[in-house]
Amino acid sequence: MTAHRYFEDFSPGEIISLGKKTVTKDEIVAFAAEFDPQPFHLDEEAGKASLLGGLAASGWHTASMFMRMLVDGLLAHSAGQGAPGIDTLTWRRPVYPGDTLTAEAKVLSSRPLRSRPGLGLVTFAFSVANQNGDTVMVLENPILFSCRETAPEAGA
Repeated sequence: MTAHRYFEDFSPGEIISLGKKTVTKDEIVAFAAEFDPQPFHLDEEAGKASLLGGLAASGWHTASMFMRMLVDGLLAHSAGQGAPGIDTLTWRRPVYPGDTLTAEAKVLSSRPLRSRPGLGLVTFAFSVANQNGDTVMVLENPILFSCRETAPEAGA
C-alpha cells in the first residue's frame, strides 16, 4: 500500500524513484506522426542520416513518458494540486526504440505558500536515464501540494 503524501511529507535531499518505461518503435512513430512529424522521428533511414544517428523519440515524447512515470510513481498517490510551470527542461541524449528509461525526483526545497494557506510548493530536480545510465533528460520545477491539516478527509 502506498502512502498518500502531503506537502509536509517531502524533505530536501530526498530521492524518489518514479519507475521504468521501455520505449517501442511503434510508440515513437505514433507519437511523432501526431505531434512532431519530423523525418528522424518517423523513419529509420531519415534517423540514421540525422544528427540523432537513428530513429529517435521526439523530446516531447520523452517528456510525455516522463510525465506518466511521475504520475504513476508519485502524483497519483499524493495531494498534488498541479504546477505553476517548468523552470528548465533539457534533452541530453536521444531516446531510441528498445531503450528502458528510469526516472527519479530529488526534492530541492519546500515552502508553505503565504498567499494560499493550506498549500505548499515543493521544488524538484527530475532526471531520466536510459538502461546504460546515460541521462537523456533533466528538468526542474515546483509542484503544489495540499498540506495535511487542510486536506479533506478521504471519502468526504
